[in-house]
Formats: sequence, C-alpha cells, structure tokens
Amino acid sequence: MSALPFPKLSQLPATLPLEGAVRIELEDGIPIFRASHAVQQRIEALLCQQQNAPLSAQEEQELDRYEEIDDYLSFVNRTLRNFALAQTQQNL
Repeated sequence: MSALPFPKLSQLPATLPLEGAVRIELEDGIPIFRASHAVQQRIEALLCQQQNAPLSAQEEQELDRYEEIDDYLSFVNRTLRNFALAQTQQNL
C-alpha cells in the first residue's frame, strides 16, 4: 500500500466549536470520525440560507472551511478503513 499525501487544512471555521465538533462511531470495529450534530446543523443552515439568498463573503468562507473539514475527515476515515482491510488480508 503506497502512502497518500496527508492533506493539510488552511484554517478552521470561526464558528467551529473547539470541543464536541467531531464524534467517533465504530463501524466493523473501525473508528469513523464524523462531524457532530451541532456542526451538521450549522452546515445545513448555511446550505438552506444559500438556496434562498446569496451568502455573505464570511458565510461562504465558513462553508468552504466546513467542506475542507469534511474532505479531511473522509480522508482519515478512508485511510483507517484501507489500513484495517490491508491488515485483514495479511491475516488470511
């Protein structure tokens, strides 16, 4: 398995709570990182607002930062799943 480049975040949204922003769930014994319900609600609020009227520049940046975090968590989760799969295949 080749090493993937580790993504870097440029900045976090100012509204992101420093505690409780991410929850961990187990799927087939593998920890999966997801945005907390509070963070998901904020993203949904921004997306709903975006459908009705243009977002302010600050809100656009906030939504972009949340998208970066989502991409980052997806990368981490994919890496964990691939690592677990590789270990399972080695043990066969």
